[in-house]
Amino acid sequence: MNEVSLLVLVLACLGALVVGGVVAGLIAYRAGIAHRKKEAEAAIGSAEAEAERIIKEAKSNAEAAKKESVIKAKDEIYRLRNESEKELKERRADVQRQERRLQQKEEALDHKIDNYEKKEEALAQRAKEVEARMADAEALKKSQYELLERLSGFTKEQAKEYLLSSLTSELEHEKAVKLAEFDTQLKAEADMRARTLISHAIQRVAADQVAETTVSVVPLPNDEMKGRIIGREGRNIRAIETLTGVDLIIDDTPEAITLSCFDPVRREIARIAMERLISDGRIHPARIEEIVNKARREVENSIKAEGERAVLETGLRGINPEVVKLLGRLHYRTSYGQNVLDHSMEVAFLSGIMASELGIDPEIARRAGLLHDIGKSVDHQVEGSHIEIGVDIARKYKESEAVVHAIQAHHGDVEAQTVVACLVQAADAISAARPGARRENLENYIKRLEKLEELANSFDGVERSFAIQAGREVRIIVRPEMVNDDQMVILAHDIAKKIESNMDYPGQIKVNLIRENRAVDYAK
Repeated sequence: MNEVSLLVLVLACLGALVVGGVVAGLIAYRAGIAHRKKEAEAAIGSAEAEAERIIKEAKSNAEAAKKESVIKAKDEIYRLRNESEKELKERRADVQRQERRLQQKEEALDHKIDNYEKKEEALAQRAKEVEARMADAEALKKSQYELLERLSGFTKEQAKEYLLSSLTSELEHEKAVKLAEFDTQLKAEADMRARTLISHAIQRVAADQVAETTVSVVPLPNDEMKGRIIGREGRNIRAIETLTGVDLIIDDTPEAITLSCFDPVRREIARIAMERLISDGRIHPARIEEIVNKARREVENSIKAEGERAVLETGLRGINPEVVKLLGRLHYRTSYGQNVLDHSMEVAFLSGIMASELGIDPEIARRAGLLHDIGKSVDHQVEGSHIEIGVDIARKYKESEAVVHAIQAHHGDVEAQTVVACLVQAADAISAARPGARRENLENYIKRLEKLEELANSFDGVERSFAIQAGREVRIIVRPEMVNDDQMVILAHDIAKKIESNMDYPGQIKVNLIRENRAVDYAK
């Protein structure tokens, strides 16, 4: 109980303290409010005074700023007015200058228009004068024509024809002179260079020339051997002809028989076999067959050896063995009496030398020169010209296009497109034109001369012609009333060009024109 009363007492004391604190707080709060009210009123009074002072000061500053702004605005307005007036004056001056220029241009244009009008009037007047003079000139021209016609005895058309003929004659003369000059100049320039190259090449190639025929003659020890060769009922000669494909001609020629065949290889086999049979003396069909087979093997070995010799001497590499055999067959082939293999080797040497002089690969030139007539080795077995056959062979055995083209162009069947082809053409002509290198049979010789004279006689104004100097020159006699001296140069040139385009011949042909005037009378 004591503790409870004590607790109550404590709580009462605490409550009294709290109430006293609250009352004291209220009293202090009211005193603070009164104090703050006094301070606030004093502050408000001072603030109002300060505000009135600030307002007065602001009004005075505003009046000063206003006056200053007005002054600045007036100055700016004055400045802008001056600038505007200055700019206006400048624009007025510029406008005045433009107006003066326009006025000057108008005056100049007016002046030019006046001048043009005056010139137009002058031109019109001059045109009238010209028309009048043209009319007078036409009349004078007409009268002059009439006078000329009366004096000359020519009409207008006749006079025109006369003038044209005179002009044509003069032009022909000038053409002939120029042609002769150009021809001389070209020959001098080309011959000088060609002589140097060709002479150098020829002097370095000394080739033997062999003339062979299309038949072979086998000597006999006596005429009794003819009977043994014929044999009983001709069995021996039939065996020989059957095995070799060669015709045996046994005539009245003492101690000799003739072997005839278009194939030189077969003819050579028959010749060797006949010589062996004659030396052996045993002639009968079985022995003939044995000797012919041995001769065939010997000739085949000889063909291979000749082909290898040609390749080695020309210094070529990589030639197909079949091509080597074909080259060897050329040893037994002749063209116009010239051994084709020797001719091909000579062409190879000449082409190589000239190629070296020109700075071209000499091996290609030698290869093309050696193979240019390769088609002649089988031209009697394969249809076509030796050029076509040679091109097919070269392509078959993978020769280069340069070599193929040289083979194709060496006789002018196609136009030469490479220097090598031109060199092969030149070397072929040089080899064929050597003295004694070639000979023609009588039939071909006569046909060539007849064709030469026929070509010359086909031209107008040619009276007659003669092929002389073994076909190296054609002498042509022209009609003097149809061909004058100036036209002779042109006619000779045209005949030479036609001979070049229509004939094949070794070397060159000289075209010699002769014009002769004769006057004959008799004293009685």
